[in-house]
Amino acid sequence: MWSEVKNKQNKNIWTSLRKWAAGTIGGLLFMMVFITILTAEGQDNLFSSRQLHTWSSEIQQHLLLSAFQFENHYFDQAVPPEEESTPVPTLLFEFLTRLDFHEPRTMLGMEIPGFALFDGNIVVAGEGTDFTTMPIESAPPMEVLMKERKAADDRLQVLDTEEETENTQTGEAVAHIVHSHSRESYYPELEENADSAFHQDVNITMVGKHLGKELEERGVQTFVDTTDITQRLHQKGWEFPRSYDVSRNVIQNDIKENKQLEMFFDLHRDSQPRDVTTVTVNGETMAKTFFVIGKNHPQYEKNLAMAKDLNSRLEASYPGLSRGVLTKGGGGANGRYNQDLSEQSVLVEIGGVENTLDEAYRTTEALAEVISAYHEEMNK
Repeated sequence: MWSEVKNKQNKNIWTSLRKWAAGTIGGLLFMMVFITILTAEGQDNLFSSRQLHTWSSEIQQHLLLSAFQFENHYFDQAVPPEEESTPVPTLLFEFLTRLDFHEPRTMLGMEIPGFALFDGNIVVAGEGTDFTTMPIESAPPMEVLMKERKAADDRLQVLDTEEETENTQTGEAVAHIVHSHSRESYYPELEENADSAFHQDVNITMVGKHLGKELEERGVQTFVDTTDITQRLHQKGWEFPRSYDVSRNVIQNDIKENKQLEMFFDLHRDSQPRDVTTVTVNGETMAKTFFVIGKNHPQYEKNLAMAKDLNSRLEASYPGLSRGVLTKGGGGANGRYNQDLSEQSVLVEIGGVENTLDEAYRTTEALAEVISAYHEEMNK
């Protein structure tokens, strides 16, 4: 009788253990599937693996700091003011709501239409750079982008001449230039009654070709991809924000065909007015630059180091030419700009809607100078 009771108890224990093990394994599998569904859609959405990693790292850092200071108040004396610990309830609130009491833009951005255009972190501020003069990435409707427009007659003549005398690449390219917003143009190069600064021929790709030419003259073999990203976007039936998806495929194909590529530049034109995007250096007007780095990938710090290096070189030789270095990331922003494809990749804004191509060309000469010096130093 006693043995039967014991056996029954043993069976109940094993049954409970099996149920517990099955429940635990089932729960873990459910969590894995649930997390996979949340993070599989892309690197730039709210629950992407990159975002979760960033948030968890931030919370872990502040929690550790709070724990150290709670246990030993001498830590308060050694912690810089900007690294003061944050109360745990505040950390949890910021994590759940994505609101930061120390950064008003996180609250205003949800209430004011278009305010997200000014989201980002100014890492290096050039002369006159603040949150009101940050680059503006306009997203016009596709019908606006695809509209046929006329350029100024003199610029069309120059374009024809440039195409006839265009240099051909020699040797294996180490620098790559692409234009994710390929039809961004400049008002002075279009007809006086132009309704928007976009053009199918006279656009930022001309600036890219000029930069490639200047780099070649300085011994940096360059591949300039002049693919009309906007046209491909239209063919696929995609909206303007997916321009980087199209240029990503272009860049990946170029990498397959050019194994020696090391440096990648995505050239853009800003939408800020002339007084923000123009500077006079040595008696000549030039289109200002702005280096933009996406934070939504693990190795963005290396791209940021490259941008800061190029920015400091520009400032040393051409004071005031650079507007600075900006990082963008988080949900609601692209935050990658395909810079996860290389540790030496930057997005460069060259001038604004009211600059001329000649001003942008002068800037490419300065850029080529500092890029070639950077490349030479990196390959010593």
